[in-house]
Amino acid sequence: MNFALDSCETLWRLTDRDLDTLHYLTLSGDERQLPSVYRVCALASASIGAAALAAADCFRQRTGQMQQVELDARRAAIAFRSERYLRINADTAPELRDPLMGFYETRNDRWIQLHTNFKHHRDGVVKLLGCANDHAGVSEAIRHWDGAALDEALADAGLCAALIRTPDEWSMLPQARAIAETPLLEITRIGDAPPEAIGSGKRPLSGVRVLDLSRIIAGPVAGRTLAGHGADVLLINGPHLPNIAPLVIDNSRGKRSATIDLLDEAGRTTLRALLRDADVFLQGYRPGAIAAKGFSPEDAAQERPGIVYVSVSAYGHKGPWSGRRGFDSLVQSASGIAWTEAQAAGQTNPRHLPCQALDHATGYLAAFGAMTALQRRAEEGGSWHVRVSLAGTGRWLQSMGLIEDGQKIRDPQINDVRDVLQTVESPFGSLTLTQAPERMLLTPPFWASPPVPVGTDEPRWM
Repeated sequence: MNFALDSCETLWRLTDRDLDTLHYLTLSGDERQLPSVYRVCALASASIGAAALAAADCFRQRTGQMQQVELDARRAAIAFRSERYLRINADTAPELRDPLMGFYETRNDRWIQLHTNFKHHRDGVVKLLGCANDHAGVSEAIRHWDGAALDEALADAGLCAALIRTPDEWSMLPQARAIAETPLLEITRIGDAPPEAIGSGKRPLSGVRVLDLSRIIAGPVAGRTLAGHGADVLLINGPHLPNIAPLVIDNSRGKRSATIDLLDEAGRTTLRALLRDADVFLQGYRPGAIAAKGFSPEDAAQERPGIVYVSVSAYGHKGPWSGRRGFDSLVQSASGIAWTEAQAAGQTNPRHLPCQALDHATGYLAAFGAMTALQRRAEEGGSWHVRVSLAGTGRWLQSMGLIEDGQKIRDPQINDVRDVLQTVESPFGSLTLTQAPERMLLTPPFWASPPVPVGTDEPRWM
């Protein structure tokens, strides 16, 4: 059974596009590429393959020329670990994770994961626990807490954590049921507008303008994917918002980068002006957060009829956890993925996937949804809203079943993958980065510019 191709067909059916288009996609290679009992490589091949095929279909819609898309499982797996293979001037990139991030034992023989990569999240955890700001102090404090109570207390404080649950425990929660009732990929019409062509030029998305209001991995991967197919992607950061330097470098390829303060009316006016000339508005804030600044999907459709609005969230837009802060690893912990990996390894400590698979897959799904919505806009007009979530992607991965002895697969190190890396000169120095994994005969994907520091560019279109 080809899980990758079957999963890609599942995605294609969600969009009501012509299934014959799948004949132009070739997915090859052994899925046993990364040490995991989950079908991470099938997830990678399906999500990357669907996005690449959508790009080819956009090109066909405008030019009448269709092309073959090829993707090898090994290249897809390496792309899902792009941040892990980043090198700056041949040196290992700065550590992604804060020292306090990780798993901790609670009073009742349970485990909880803390996510403290942003300073204000770390400081908030230490303040709530009332302990020393170090690993020993946090560990000792958490041993006196009931796991479920601490999970709830941290969430109520707006902090980032997740109790380690089994898949069965997760399935009983109202949030899991809300996700089960929500499509993996939602594309809904939110307004009327005349049909518009998908850009112009020699690449699938040449002439398409994308506002990218996202950070960390999932949303930025979506913007990076669109840029790789020729879109003009303008990354917008708030001057007060923290970032993680290696992720900025890895995920900003092909993008320009500006800062706008949405806490200020002048900043909101600037963003509205950019929105009026945009084709895609991509945002990765918690449901309702960006809407509170006047940029809900409905606001955007009114300001710019014909907009494709893409929302990326952690736990989805429905259910009691919809407003909860979350990251890939936390969703793995909450939903039973980390527990299952630990059980398969015969260990007590929870264990994450060998890559940020939910982040990367969700990013490619968001790009796939954006390109599908651009096709619908070209055919029938309208403004469109695309929604994806990390938890929805996690549920999709869990539905694929497990690989026997999957954790015995060798973990590929950087010297094992040199053939799928490239060297790029940038303001950060000489960078070693992953190549675009898909192969397209007529319009091979590439990034036309190197990553740049946050705020390098003016907030305007070229």
